[in-house]
Amino acid sequence: MIAAHNISLQYGKRVLFDEVNIKFTQGNCYGVIGANGAGKSTFLKILSDDISPNSGSITIEPGKRMAVLSQDHFKFDEHSVIDTVMMGHTKLWEIMKEKNAIYMKEDFSDADGIKASELEGEFAEMDGWNAESDAANMLSGLGVTENLHTILMSELAGSQKVRVLLAQAIFGNPDILILDEPTNDLDINTIAWLENFLIDFKNTVIVVSHDRHFLDSVCTHITDIDFGKIKSYTGNYSFWYQSSQLALRQKQSSNKKAEEKKKELQDFIMRFSANASKSKQANGRKKMLEKLNFEDIVASTRRYPAIIFDQAREAGDQILHATNLTKNGLFSGLDLNVRRGDKIAFVSKNSMAMTALFQILENEVKSDAGEFSYGQTITTSYLPNENDKFFDGSDNLIDWLRQFSDDEKDEVFIRGFLGKMLFSGEEVFKKSDVLSGGEKVRCMVSRAMLAEGNLLILDEPTNHLDLETITAFNNALKDFKGTILFTSHDHEFVNTVANRIVELTPNGCIDKELSYDDYLSNDKVQEQKDKLYA
Repeated sequence: MIAAHNISLQYGKRVLFDEVNIKFTQGNCYGVIGANGAGKSTFLKILSDDISPNSGSITIEPGKRMAVLSQDHFKFDEHSVIDTVMMGHTKLWEIMKEKNAIYMKEDFSDADGIKASELEGEFAEMDGWNAESDAANMLSGLGVTENLHTILMSELAGSQKVRVLLAQAIFGNPDILILDEPTNDLDINTIAWLENFLIDFKNTVIVVSHDRHFLDSVCTHITDIDFGKIKSYTGNYSFWYQSSQLALRQKQSSNKKAEEKKKELQDFIMRFSANASKSKQANGRKKMLEKLNFEDIVASTRRYPAIIFDQAREAGDQILHATNLTKNGLFSGLDLNVRRGDKIAFVSKNSMAMTALFQILENEVKSDAGEFSYGQTITTSYLPNENDKFFDGSDNLIDWLRQFSDDEKDEVFIRGFLGKMLFSGEEVFKKSDVLSGGEKVRCMVSRAMLAEGNLLILDEPTNHLDLETITAFNNALKDFKGTILFTSHDHEFVNTVANRIVELTPNGCIDKELSYDDYLSNDKVQEQKDKLYA
């Protein structure tokens, strides 16, 4: 167990935490959520003693070992990959070093022999003889191939380093595991491996993630940071979101009697509990939900942006037709006939393939072969992955967004679009060149809504966004009546929006009218992929 006692932290006038008291117990996985800037990563650093609060303390059950996913990708550059993983168990690593140093001595004494014998005993108790093979198995599970295990960390690409540092954190069965955005830079197969590992993990996990599918798969509790307070709720992210929204609707409704509201919440818990019984965490999660008191469900205080994509003109039957589109080294031979209402998710092992395709469709770069044409009624709303070039001036947000309006709309109209993305009051006068990554994306979404296109082209639209904005964006795309071409690393986003999947490879493309989950589990699709990526 690990607990926070009266934790307070303030930066200037900004209060992040105000006398927070919370404990995390064995056998549970806690997903820490909160709006951007709420202090999620900061709270993990307080738990791991990387940051000291202004007041309060952290206590860990005596004898328990904590492991933390390192955010420093260069810290272990002088060490081999396999050694870096084993260094995750500090005590075991120190014993290994001390033991080996004794055996290397030329003047090996009786005292050295006694000390070495003691170390060997401790080493064996920690299952040290299996340490290297355990580390290798973890690396392989996380997609780091055996030929990389003995090279230096400095020789690895950034995405591979992330996997090694993740293996380091989970190595040696720590009692408390702290993970900040562990799915960043991981592919779908590696995320699935990590999900299965954490589902079977018997100790305490505290994790920050913007991946809702991941949070739903692994979490037994959601820990919400809101207005300087932190509170844990039983259930995964979907349960927290849906129940808090239901409670909010009830709070806003003055017509329903208390007994009706109570029954509605109890029925919701029963339904969700029944669905939970089909998950990998079946029994434990079902029992926890069944024990939940309806009074534990509270209305959400979260603000969700109002993302609404309207079409200035409904599209005709001809949307987009592409023949043999090719970008050398990224994708080849793309034949694509887009129909009205298609919501196509593009996937690839190389994310640059999707960016290149969308840039070709926006006439920003040329293809190496092939051609494409839009229908006469088509207008696009494009949300690029890289947006820095849009923010190189010093306009305030009103003037910044107004430049993308066809007829230079008045301030009230422009404020309305910014307000939908939660820019209110004096925030609309913020200079566009000082925005955070998340604020830039919110501005770009305002721009895309303002365009009122009937074909949305979205390149990693959830990057830099908090869970509230991702959820609102997700719901907006499900409701959109037009056509969408998009790519996203967010599993839930893709699975709930897409009705068609197109995979881009250097040796050809796959086009299937399937949901994302069905696409991933389809054996025939897997055979095609194996051939194309061979």
